[in-house]
Amino acid sequence: MAKPRQSSFRRILFSRILLLSIPVLIAGEYVVYRKARSGLLETARQNLTESAVRKGETIRDLTEALRSNLVTASEVLSTQLDQPQETQEFVRRMARWLPRGVQCVQLTNMQTGQVEASTCGQQPITQGLDSLWPDQNQVILDPQSSVRISPVNLETLAKLATPLRQLDLVLNAPLYDSFGQLRYALSAQVALHRQETSQPGSLSGYTVILDQDGTILAHPREERIGRNINQEEDGPVLQQILTNAIAGEQDFEHLFSFEPNGEEWLVGYSPVQIPMSANEKRIWTVLSVAPIDNALYSLEEVKQVLVILTLGLVAANLLATIYISRDLARPLEKLGDYALHIYQRHPSDQAPKNFKIRELNQLAAALDSMVQRLEDRAEELETAWQEAQAANQLKSEFLATTSHELRTPLNAIIGCLRLVKDGCCDSREEELEFLQQADDASNHLLKIINDLLNIAKIEAGKMELNLQPVSIQTMCEQCLKMVQPGAEKKHLTLSMELDPHLDQVPLDERRVRQMVINLLSNAVKFTPEKGYVQLKGWIGYGHQLEQDIRPDHSPVNPSTPYLCLEVSDSGIGIPKERWHLLFRPFQQIDSSLTRKHEGTGLGLALTKRFAELHGGTISFQSSPGEGSTFRIWLPVGKN
Repeated sequence: MAKPRQSSFRRILFSRILLLSIPVLIAGEYVVYRKARSGLLETARQNLTESAVRKGETIRDLTEALRSNLVTASEVLSTQLDQPQETQEFVRRMARWLPRGVQCVQLTNMQTGQVEASTCGQQPITQGLDSLWPDQNQVILDPQSSVRISPVNLETLAKLATPLRQLDLVLNAPLYDSFGQLRYALSAQVALHRQETSQPGSLSGYTVILDQDGTILAHPREERIGRNINQEEDGPVLQQILTNAIAGEQDFEHLFSFEPNGEEWLVGYSPVQIPMSANEKRIWTVLSVAPIDNALYSLEEVKQVLVILTLGLVAANLLATIYISRDLARPLEKLGDYALHIYQRHPSDQAPKNFKIRELNQLAAALDSMVQRLEDRAEELETAWQEAQAANQLKSEFLATTSHELRTPLNAIIGCLRLVKDGCCDSREEELEFLQQADDASNHLLKIINDLLNIAKIEAGKMELNLQPVSIQTMCEQCLKMVQPGAEKKHLTLSMELDPHLDQVPLDERRVRQMVINLLSNAVKFTPEKGYVQLKGWIGYGHQLEQDIRPDHSPVNPSTPYLCLEVSDSGIGIPKERWHLLFRPFQQIDSSLTRKHEGTGLGLALTKRFAELHGGTISFQSSPGEGSTFRIWLPVGKN
């Protein structure tokens, strides 16, 4: 069977083909989509620019037509200056036959400055008429050149209560009497442009007109008319457009703040020259503006076609990939099945070879040859391996047992002798004391060696205990002395706390002493420098034992009294996932060759066996970095 996180050859082949083909397919579709989009944008560019040119020409033609109409009206009206009673009626009739965009017609007396005839009230629509024709005795050779054109004043519109229109202009023409004297001024307010609507797919666009000084004369949003382009968010782009138009260019740009929603807009622009008077000509920039959605309206249909085409090609590619990967992977799958079930095959079975691929047939033949050689060697290796395992097991058990059991008393003996040898004693009495400790350790070492001979009896269930009254106080003090040199070397604090009611308890002293020394030695070994190791003893009961963690789960009588010997430390602790290895013979928590702490793993196992021989058990509590606590529970009779 395949291991976790591995994949079959067929699946890998299938995925690789898809990984190569699908991106290429999608990239091709994306290139087509981008090409269609760029083509639509180029079409929009040409259409909007041409639309701006047409609108500019239309505005210029309308301006010239209005100028001609106003000149004609002024000439007709000049013949009726001597009949003031018919002037008002003539002004009304003239307003009707002038183009539809004319909103107001006024006749102003130049001597009095009063409006004598008007279609929109007596508020003048033009200010400063005196400055328009300073030479009142001038003979006008070209009447059209005397017409003055100017954008409407917004303050004047407010006074007239006339709504703002698109491209509001005021045309003024002088009226002279037969003596060449300037008598009247004929003024007409005209909304020259009507804003169109921009439909999806339409590229005529909204109309925006900019004066050469940056004033907005026409805009789809009426509140922006009269503002300067510097007040717009797209001001820098509009200023560049205005500069290019004044230079005579016709081009295309993008706007991103034309509307508050931040939608992208396309704009084509063209300049148009408007004669405002005989001596003044201004350049207006006509912009044809449309949202980008209008230009890309047909792109949605292209996108739908591409999506359908992509799905169809992906499906066809998927089917082709499945077919190809199946044909290529099937021979390898057969060889793989043969290899996986090679030990279940009949000796006469051979690897499949009738493939269309020469290399796979050669691989099958090589596999058969290799299997035959492996079978011949397997029998030889099996016999040798069993012999080596038996020898290695005996060696490991012997070395583990002897090294662990002999190390603790030997360290104590060596430590005491070196203190005496190095002259670290202050007096003869202290030397004798260390020598006595070495002697005690030597005696204990002799007992441990004898215990090694009895390990086989423990495994066979023939070990017998020698129960005698034991002074717990004395025994615990002796155990602490055994590990004191190692603790002093690491600057550990050793302490003992015994219940004062503890007296002599019937135990096998040698076994209990060995259990306590094993726990103390482990505590010293696994506690970092300047830590602590503490030995406690008290009488506990079964209900306390049930709350502890122990390797066996045999039932406990809650009222049974126990002698509890506890060893606690501030050491490295034991991870929870390693607890199940604590009491296995010859098993280390860290069994790697590079482990920091030495040991064979026999100490806790022997301690558990000795406790069980007494009818008790061992329990523990431990957390990584927070130290460990081990308790020996030995049943005792009531005092």
